[in-house]
Amino acid sequence: MMINTEVVSTIESIIEKLKKDQTYDGSWRYCLETNPVTDVYFIILLRLLEIEEEEELIEQLVKRIKSIQAGNGAWKLYHDGEGDLDTTVEAYYALLFSGLSNRGDEHMKKAEQFIRSKGGVEKITNLFTLVLLAITGEIPWPKNLKIPPEFILLPNCFPINKYDLVGHARIHFFPIMIMANQKFSIKNKYTPNIRHLYVKKNFPKMNASLFHVLLKLITLPTKVVPPLSKHLYKKSLLKAEQYMLNRIEPDGTVYGFAPATIYLLFALLAIGYKKQSHIIYQAICGLKSLICNAHLQVSTSTVWDTAIASFSLQEADVNCTNPLITKANTYLISRQHDIPGDWIVRNKKTKPGGWAFSDINTMYPDVDDTVIVLRALKRSTHIDPLITQSWNRGFNWVLSMQNDDGGWPAFEKNIDKSFIKFLVPYDETKDFANDPSTNDLTGRVLQFLGHDCGMTLNHLRINKAVRWLKKQQEKNGSWYGRWGISYIHGTSAVVLGLVSVGVPIEDPSIKRAFEWMVSIQNKDGGWGESCRSDVKKKYVPLRYSTPTQTAWALEMLIEGHDQPTRDINRGIRYLIHSLQSNDWKTVYPTGGGIPGRVYFYYHSLNHTWALLTLAKYKKKYIEKQ
Repeated sequence: MMINTEVVSTIESIIEKLKKDQTYDGSWRYCLETNPVTDVYFIILLRLLEIEEEEELIEQLVKRIKSIQAGNGAWKLYHDGEGDLDTTVEAYYALLFSGLSNRGDEHMKKAEQFIRSKGGVEKITNLFTLVLLAITGEIPWPKNLKIPPEFILLPNCFPINKYDLVGHARIHFFPIMIMANQKFSIKNKYTPNIRHLYVKKNFPKMNASLFHVLLKLITLPTKVVPPLSKHLYKKSLLKAEQYMLNRIEPDGTVYGFAPATIYLLFALLAIGYKKQSHIIYQAICGLKSLICNAHLQVSTSTVWDTAIASFSLQEADVNCTNPLITKANTYLISRQHDIPGDWIVRNKKTKPGGWAFSDINTMYPDVDDTVIVLRALKRSTHIDPLITQSWNRGFNWVLSMQNDDGGWPAFEKNIDKSFIKFLVPYDETKDFANDPSTNDLTGRVLQFLGHDCGMTLNHLRINKAVRWLKKQQEKNGSWYGRWGISYIHGTSAVVLGLVSVGVPIEDPSIKRAFEWMVSIQNKDGGWGESCRSDVKKKYVPLRYSTPTQTAWALEMLIEGHDQPTRDINRGIRYLIHSLQSNDWKTVYPTGGGIPGRVYFYYHSLNHTWALLTLAKYKKKYIEKQ
């Protein structure tokens, strides 16, 4: 059959591509792309620090920002959006800050028109945009960001404490807390005037929330004795500073995350650090190392990219003794964490053993990356005792991270506090500051435990997870996915996980999921879902297909059919042909970050997940003929 020939030849071509792309140390290093927020912050940071020798870098960042402006003058979070006000204000602001664009330029006029049509700067509600405007003195610090710094001194056993925020939220909110309480702002000759972007000529006041009032009441006894109050205030700022400094990686960044690092630098300026200090210089060097294709990545994705590439190659029958795999193994073993991170606060009896998303990160592992690394290493455990030892540590860490409700989080156990949205009362907070069990990660953990470890429903942990997942299913048969867009990703991950641990294909929940997935197939044979799903929390069709989402859907459907159906073959044909395309659909963001704010396009996923899916098709339908 023609389709069989195409499948085999496409597998071979992807393998060849991955061979060429592997670097000298065994890793695969691809770009991780998102909207221009990181580029914006970096331009403004460099200008405010007055680092003149980075002019060429600023020019590159400006060029990238301008290149992704839409025809209506806006900057979009994804192709099918009309434009995002907050992102457009940020991009416009950075272009003015750079000094390389002027208000009278045609692209700036279009952006200004879009901003004013949406109500102007006064309509901004995004937390991180407001922080940027406050740092640069454009607006006063919103009162609802002035968390009493004594909050950080509350013990971990207190009903409200700093470890009720997940780690990546802490490293962003602590600098914000420092800056807001110090009423920090910085201006210089580069600071532009954007009063023309206001429609009503004033910015709405944002008062302190009731939760802030509660925190003030908790710390009220210290106010009775002014010297004690002053002492505790200084102590809290010092503790927040030390917390951040302790999470600086060898390259100078915080956890390898660009936004957190930039916030740290501004916070250090707020408490008296000099612009020329070594810690700021080192951090700038670290940030520059995150530049890829003239874009400041939120972080590198090297561990993830290496693991998914190695695993997909092995699924495509590249032997684990092949140098491609052995070199990748060596690299992955070198990135395993051996020091406790903040996850240990709620998981005290477990030894380190996880992996992080970024190769720079040595302290903040996550479940998803650890699982894919373990799957990549599994076939080599029988030939290398060092890999076996490493694998066992990682396996134990993943098991220990299961939440009390039965699901798995991304970073830390049992962090799902509803009051967090009142601590920092912005839309982003609920998803950004919490770390609840998620359907997609729980499904992927189950797929690993079932397929690679032989664990079934007879195991108490598995049974608990399956029961939790079944409760999360939507009425239409789908599952929401937090870390991929969105219901296609979640449904595929959950079904593959459930089947791997022994839930039969005939189970009503599985049957409903298959029916739903087939029902949303596009006319071109593929699958595509809009990032709007991530905000609306219901499936929103993209009406066009993307390679990665098509691969997710097909991987699930192949699992449930002994013979290829017409729908599967249509999908396979679309997937194969889409890999030869180069349009907006091939770069559509399919990675979830912050709903309504940050989405990721992984430069690796189109090919690696296609390889996984095509290899599965080949094994099940071609090799058995």
